[in-house]
Amino acid sequence: MEAAVRAGDLAPGDQLPSVRSLAADLGVSPTTVAAAYGALRRRGIVTGTGRGGTRIRPAPPVSTRGYMRAPEGTRDLISGSPDPGLLPVIPARPSARAARLYAEMPVAPRLRRLAAAQLTADGVDASSLAVTGGALDAIERVLATWLTPGDRVVVEDPGHAVTFDLIAAMGLAPVPVPVDEFGMRPDGLALALNRGAGAVIVTPRAQAATGAAWDAARAADLAATLRDHPSAGLIEDDHAGPVAGAPGFTASPELARWATVRSVSKSLGPDLRLAVLAGDETTIARVTGRQAVGTGWVSYLLQEAVADLWSEPANAAISHAASVYTRRRIALRSALAAHGIAASGRSGFTCWVPVADEDRVASALAAAGWAVAPGRRFRIAAPPGVRICFATLGEEEAEPFADAFARALHDRAARVD
Repeated sequence: MEAAVRAGDLAPGDQLPSVRSLAADLGVSPTTVAAAYGALRRRGIVTGTGRGGTRIRPAPPVSTRGYMRAPEGTRDLISGSPDPGLLPVIPARPSARAARLYAEMPVAPRLRRLAAAQLTADGVDASSLAVTGGALDAIERVLATWLTPGDRVVVEDPGHAVTFDLIAAMGLAPVPVPVDEFGMRPDGLALALNRGAGAVIVTPRAQAATGAAWDAARAADLAATLRDHPSAGLIEDDHAGPVAGAPGFTASPELARWATVRSVSKSLGPDLRLAVLAGDETTIARVTGRQAVGTGWVSYLLQEAVADLWSEPANAAISHAASVYTRRRIALRSALAAHGIAASGRSGFTCWVPVADEDRVASALAAAGWAVAPGRRFRIAAPPGVRICFATLGEEEAEPFADAFARALHDRAARVD
């Protein structure tokens, strides 16, 4: 079945035969088929049980679909990538520079100092640090040290689609909690934790679907809720960091089990594949211990490049990018508001617009030359909506796009692809 998904013979949403019918076709015990279906669920290939049947997941981990792509000929407001024109130039490293050798520290000393200063300024304890191959690599490594297949993970809904896929691929069960303009709602978090969960993944700012961002009050409320449930570990995915356009807050103080991930993908470039991971001493020791018998470490060449970019004059370029993204966000939300369209987004590159029929609106916009993402890829139980990534949307484009969006909302004849 995994091979069939890779080849496209089984598509997302396809329903599999019932356990009894497949057992009869194959001439094996229904228990055998049920065990195979259970293995597929744990692998994240399929979803569903009972009367609703078993279907291929919308984005199974063996899929080659990866990230959503804009249709050819449309203006891409789907990709969550930063604006390439706002990324600093990666400095060339001297070819004769000595490379890291075995048995050295996994975190380059200069990067450790710079990362610790950044994190400490935002209230994050930087006593224990690791470096991973990006934010998702860090999240996967932390979850693997805390949980086993079948455990529950609290996630934001709507949230980060690829994080949902990672959780499914690890055989974990997502527990969705609604978000508002200030991120995950504490009341929803409390309800989820009361039902039992081993980890909570939250985004302090630049929330992947809605652009939500914590303020001090929300961070404090979430921290208080987490302290009441000490068995659940906290993962803070601060993927945008200094270009989020909002201050950094943390809910980690006084927690026994926590991790804060700060990726450089949005601020310095996705191809650097590097994130700094802070956390409690035990978690970081387990992550680095497992890393040591696998990849070993993240290349010092990458670490030194990031250290260079975290120094002047690259810092000026990062500050400039943050201000440009902020202006673009304000221009887009204002243009939509002029048409009576409420869009979320206090930070980051994305905003969320609730709509009754997300496929119809996305299809109508694509026909007008604008590609936005239907919300189903980013939500579990949340109501329908569309996600707009405005990272590359110039301020002068905000009004034409808002005009097209308003027409799409009223275009009842729009074809659904």
